[in-house]
Amino acid sequence: MESIFEVSKIQRNLAGQFLEHFTLDQLNTVPEGYRNNLIWNIAHMIVTQQLLVYKFSGLPMMVSDELIERYKKGTEVTAPATEAEVTEIKSLLTSTLAQTEKDFANGLFVNYAEYPTSTGFVIKNVSDALSFNVFHEGMHIGIMMRLKKLV
Repeated sequence: MESIFEVSKIQRNLAGQFLEHFTLDQLNTVPEGYRNNLIWNIAHMIVTQQLLVYKFSGLPMMVSDELIERYKKGTEVTAPATEAEVTEIKSLLTSTLAQTEKDFANGLFVNYAEYPTSTGFVIKNVSDALSFNVFHEGMHIGIMMRLKKLV
């Protein structure tokens, strides 16, 4: 699992670079033909990781219900993110992954409610969830690479 966490750190670092190098207006821009923007993709990565890893393990998540409702699967931008929200997302980008790595090392993930993903892959345990999450975040990094050329 060490390599899964290493890849996740790289992905989160890449996402964090968008927060460092783009203005609030750029982060909030939804290009024509798209449903979401850069900040939505970053927050969605965080929310999805928390749902896949913690919720389905029956453990408390590190993100608010409001953040989940705004950025979970199937949502789209309904209002621009504020500077305060971007600051929160920036903090959660690293803190949630660091805590997940600690919790995994400490054997916190004992139970898991199977979850069939929209890709057809069924997540059966936390190791599956962490592996699938790498795929999921990689997909969103790719979307963000396209979006950055349009903002």
